[in-house]
Amino acid sequence: MTDTDRDDVLRAYYRMRRTLGWLGLALPLVLIVGGLASQHSIEPSISDYYHTLMRDAFVGVLTAIGLFLIAYPGHSRGRGEHVSDDLMTTVAGIAAFGVAYFPNEVRTNANLLGSITQQAFGYKIAALAHYASAIVFLCALAAVCLRKFARTARPLRRRIYRACGWTILIMAGAVIVASWFRIRGPEGPQKLVSDGMLILWFEAIAIWAFAVAWLVKGRVEERLMRRRRG
Repeated sequence: MTDTDRDDVLRAYYRMRRTLGWLGLALPLVLIVGGLASQHSIEPSISDYYHTLMRDAFVGVLTAIGLFLIAYPGHSRGRGEHVSDDLMTTVAGIAAFGVAYFPNEVRTNANLLGSITQQAFGYKIAALAHYASAIVFLCALAAVCLRKFARTARPLRRRIYRACGWTILIMAGAVIVASWFRIRGPEGPQKLVSDGMLILWFEAIAIWAFAVAWLVKGRVEERLMRRRRG
């Protein structure tokens, strides 16, 4: 392989990282803005957009993210590491499919036939699969930031990746707590969660943290490659 061919491969590799970042940044914004434009309302969570006119955007973007994560090879395992980049991102990609194709709940204004997965596995199983996939998706993304990106980065970037990873984990925990209060909590906290759209914003912040990490990773490494060439 010539140096030019190698540089082309690396550019495609870094572009994949940036594409993942842009998709993550876009997902909450597209859903919120699209929902306001089409239905003049904001849904309580990102997952609830599956049951609106924004379903195609929700499923489409998550499918794209899942495909990019599965296709992303990452670095080889370092000394003392038991899990490779490829395995982590593949698990995250499969979980993204689960979030996209297993609806979170039945809505009265949804199609009476439901989705294919709801018909195949039942509504309760589909909802459980959705929530389990969401937890795995966020945890895998946090692990990539904390264990993989931060491993080879210089101090400043290491702090950025760790901040992104911990933000994802904290927001994932906040989503779980807020969801419990939304369903079973006392009236006061339940109203706070619903009126403040807390679940939606916790999810959005987690996704944006993932996006920032991938954008920084792709852009920094491409600049380093250009400097080496120069």
